[in-house]
Amino acid sequence: MAMTYLTTRGLAARIPYDVRTIREQLKDRLFVEGIHYVRPNGPRSRILYLWEAIERDLLAGFAAKPAALVPMSRGGVLHG
Repeated sequence: MAMTYLTTRGLAARIPYDVRTIREQLKDRLFVEGIHYVRPNGPRSRILYLWEAIERDLLAGFAAKPAALVPMSRGGVLHG
């Protein structure tokens, strides 16, 4: 299955959120790394959002969000 990869700016063009809002509020709070976005070259690389997963969960109201998320010291979460 082919996936559509978007930068933060590309995602902002498709959903009604500003680039800054996506980076500061949606990433790691609403979007889950490995499901909604990836870092193809490690933790310091550019984030690429997976459009099909985001679109699917936006339509479902993010009901499939994992229940057990453990906050980590640097702002990430552990999917438990």
